[in-house]
Amino acid sequence: MLRDWYAPVDLFALVPALELRFEPELAELDRLLEDDDLFQQIKADLAQRRPQTLRTGRPSTPVEVILRLLVIQHLYAWSYEQTEHFVNDSLVLRQFCRLGFESVPHDTTLLRWANLVQPETLHRLLDRVTELARSLQVTRGRKLRIDTTVVETAVHYPTDSSLLADGVRVLSRLVDHARDVLKAAAEPCFRNRTRSAKQLAQRIYATAAVHAGRTVTAERPALYRRLLKVAQASLRQAGQVQQRLVSWSDKAAQRLSTDLEHFGPLLRQVCAQTERRVFGGEVVPASDKVLSLFEPHTAVLRRGKARVPAEFGRKVLLDEVDGGLVSRYAVLVGNPPDAEQLPASVAQHRVRFGRPPAELTADRAFHTAANERLAVEQGVRCVAIPKPGALSPRRRAFERQRGFRRAYRFRAGIEGRISVLKRRFGLGRCRYHGRNGMERWVGLGILAHNLRQISQVVALRQAA
Repeated sequence: MLRDWYAPVDLFALVPALELRFEPELAELDRLLEDDDLFQQIKADLAQRRPQTLRTGRPSTPVEVILRLLVIQHLYAWSYEQTEHFVNDSLVLRQFCRLGFESVPHDTTLLRWANLVQPETLHRLLDRVTELARSLQVTRGRKLRIDTTVVETAVHYPTDSSLLADGVRVLSRLVDHARDVLKAAAEPCFRNRTRSAKQLAQRIYATAAVHAGRTVTAERPALYRRLLKVAQASLRQAGQVQQRLVSWSDKAAQRLSTDLEHFGPLLRQVCAQTERRVFGGEVVPASDKVLSLFEPHTAVLRRGKARVPAEFGRKVLLDEVDGGLVSRYAVLVGNPPDAEQLPASVAQHRVRFGRPPAELTADRAFHTAANERLAVEQGVRCVAIPKPGALSPRRRAFERQRGFRRAYRFRAGIEGRISVLKRRFGLGRCRYHGRNGMERWVGLGILAHNLRQISQVVALRQAA
C-alpha cells in the first residue's frame, strides 16, 4: 500500500546538544519540496506500480521520502548505493528526507520506484518549479538563451566487431539460461559461441585497417567473414530456442523469449551494417546504425568539435531564463539542426510566462532569416543571434549595435550552465537505461539544479 509520509519526528530536537540544523540552501530546498503539487504528481506515477497499490499490500516507502531521496541523489550526483549509505549515516539528511528512525530504503527499492516516474511528469514538475521561482521573484522570464549539448549514454566505443561479439555473448547467455529453464540436454542449439566471437573480435582489433602490409589488409575481411558466420549461427540457435520457449507458460521462459525477441533483430541489423560497410564499401548513414545492443536509442553526433569528432548519446536542447533557471529541456531524436528548435522554444516560453522574452539569444547555429522574423512577430524586442558566414555592411552594423552586443554577452552564460549541469548534476553521462531512462536522468538532474538555484537565491536574499 502506497503511503504518503512517515509520522513526523524532529531529530534535531531529540539531540539538542549537537546543535544540528540545515544549511540555508538545504533549509530553503526543504521548504520548496513541501509543495503539494510536486507531491501529487510524483504520487500519481508511483501509484501505477500495481493495480491496487493505493489500497492493498505491505506499507511502502512513503512518496515524500522517495521524492526527497531522488532530489538528494541528483543534487549530490550520488549513485543509488551512495544515496542509501550517506543518508543512513547523516542525521541532517535523515531529517531532510523525513525518514525519522525508519530504515533507509535499499538502493534496489529506490531504483524500482524511480523507474516509475514518467518523462511527462518531469516536464510538469519543471513547470511547477518555474512557477515557484516566479512567485519567489527569482526569475521574471524577460531573457531567454538557447543551446544544445550532448548527454552520453553508457556505451563503449562502437565498432562492428565489438557489437557482433556483444550480440553473440548476449544470445549465448540467454540460450544458456533457456537450457536450464527447459531442462534440456546438451544439444547443438545450446552451443555457447562467446569465446570464438571474442577471439575473432580481438584479432580484428589488433589488425589495423590502415596497416601498410598487404597480408594484414587481406586478413581483415576474412576475420570479419568468420565473425559474421559465428553471429549468424548464434541467431539461428536463438530462433530455434525461442520456438521451444513459446510453448512454455513459465514466467522465466516468457521473459527469456521476450529478451531473445528484443536482441535478435538488433544483432541482425549489426550483421547487415557490417556487410554493407566491410564487404559493400558503403558509408552507412548514422540513422541506419546500431551503436549499442543495450542502449539502441544512442545516436552518433558530430558537432564539428576538434577535441571530440564524434559523440555517442542523445542531443539535448536547453532553454535558460534570467535567474539561472532551465525552464525547458527536450531530448531530441538523432542530430537535427539547431535552428529547427528555436520556434518551439519561443512558443513554450510564451505559454510558461504569458509573454515573449524581451531578449532572445543563441549561437549562430540557430540563425535563419525565418527564425529572426518569427521571433520579431512573436513580440521579441531584441533578437541577438549572429548570422554565420560573410556579413554585409548592413548586417555587420546591426550586430555591432550596443543592444545586440549586450544581449549576446548574456548568451555566453549558458555555456557555464551546461558545464555545471554536466559536472555537478551528472548530465555528462546518463546512468539510466533506455529512452525513458535518458529522459528521467536529464529531467531529475535539471529539476535538482533548479531547486538548488532557487534555494541559493532566496537564502542569499534572506542573509542580505
